[in-house]
Amino acid sequence: MIRRIIQIDEEKCNGCGACAAACHEGAIGIIDGKAKLLRDDYCDGLGDCLPTCPTEAITFVEREAAAYDEAAVKAAQKKKEKKLPCGCPGTNIKQISHKSDTQSNSYSYDINSRLSQWPVQIKLVPANATYFNGANLLIAADCTAYAYGNFHEKFIENHITLIGCPKLDNTDYSEKLAEIIRENDIKSVTVARMEVPCCGGIENAVKTALQKSGKLIPCEVAVISTDGNIK
Repeated sequence: MIRRIIQIDEEKCNGCGACAAACHEGAIGIIDGKAKLLRDDYCDGLGDCLPTCPTEAITFVEREAAAYDEAAVKAAQKKKEKKLPCGCPGTNIKQISHKSDTQSNSYSYDINSRLSQWPVQIKLVPANATYFNGANLLIAADCTAYAYGNFHEKFIENHITLIGCPKLDNTDYSEKLAEIIRENDIKSVTVARMEVPCCGGIENAVKTALQKSGKLIPCEVAVISTDGNIK
């Protein structure tokens, strides 16, 4: 049958995985670093994936395709739920064991916070805050500070910190970040993200924001594994 279905331009795709995370039907996967439409009959043609793509690599086309099979989609979702509670690769369950640190476990001292401003949520911070001028900016995914034990000393110290979760917030940070970068004298940008695919959204939002700002600012990305190491 001829019907509306998505099409992915591999030349534009950067493999961030945001579209795969947004596709509730599981029609999209990341193969060899590129998003792919895995099954025509899993694509409902509604396009929840389109607004999440930072490079506009996804469009609609009208072509010969198998009909959307809701029963098959639900069966696949049910099977996946047994492995992944929310269908995201970042929710794989595992236990993490670390070497014992007698001193840190004794609670004999406090570690001072290195946070130098408030608020820290990207959605809440005012773009014209005075502390942005001359700042080294840290843009971090929420989970990074919990996964990496030395996060304050390694990342937050001497930085203005902004945090967010591209999966749970379900919003595009790039416009707000572009405004902050464009309107202030930002010296550098550091991105701290988790290794899970859905966390690529925050990295891509920063890169998009830098492009929109029209400024050439040094930017580096730190990827943290779920067991608390910098990759």
